[in-house]
Amino acid sequence: MSQRRFLACLALLLCFAVVLVYIGRYTELDLMLADHYYDAAAAAFPGRDDWFFEFVMHHMAKALMVAVGMVSPLALLADRLLGYTLLSNETRRAMWLVALSSVAIPVAITITKYLSIHHCPWNLTRYGGFAPYLRVFDALPAGVSAGRCFPAGHASSALWLASVCAFWLPARPLRALGVFLLGLLPGLALGWVQQMRGAHFLTHTLWSLWIAALVILLLTRLILPAPDPSAGSDAGQTCGLPVHEPSAIPVDGALEEPVDRHA
Repeated sequence: MSQRRFLACLALLLCFAVVLVYIGRYTELDLMLADHYYDAAAAAFPGRDDWFFEFVMHHMAKALMVAVGMVSPLALLADRLLGYTLLSNETRRAMWLVALSSVAIPVAITITKYLSIHHCPWNLTRYGGFAPYLRVFDALPAGVSAGRCFPAGHASSALWLASVCAFWLPARPLRALGVFLLGLLPGLALGWVQQMRGAHFLTHTLWSLWIAALVILLLTRLILPAPDPSAGSDAGQTCGLPVHEPSAIPVDGALEEPVDRHA
């Protein structure tokens, strides 16, 4: 990834961070959505003990994502055992990025959770629990333990899928962007299920997406090469079109000088 593109993506992520801070600090969006899934009459989140949400979307989905995440490390191991003959250099670099993302994203989110003071919705007094509701940058009241529920950890088990976009970089950045956005959807879905159960607020999941995007961006900068200007025009690289050098054209039994058709 080129320095210019890296800085542009980093600036965009910083803008999104400002938006998330504003939502969490100055809006009621988190509480409005949590209120929607909370049954005040029963004083509980009905989805908390739902079999499908808990067993399928929580335990089974996480196990599935861990199993899928083993594909890249196993492919790299097989390539190593076969003397680096199984994968091309480009595929090997992409595999490394995906493999590292599948580890680095959950680790980064887990560390952030450990340092956070925010409690899960089902622990708040507003929803029958014991802890106060805290906004971004609020201080932890005396006598209240840290909640360590921010950001959403369960979503991190699937957010690494967005790193699959590396297989289209640097040659096809627009297609890579589409794959990246699609790759975030499974993690967003898992985070939304946890929100329905009362385990997280919406911003918890959105911050997990932000951390995942930052990790992938940093790994992309470190692992993937910058586009080669000598490989062709920017337009050709953006669209993923092959760029061919002009070839000699026979004229009356002789070779005419190469003609640059792009001139």
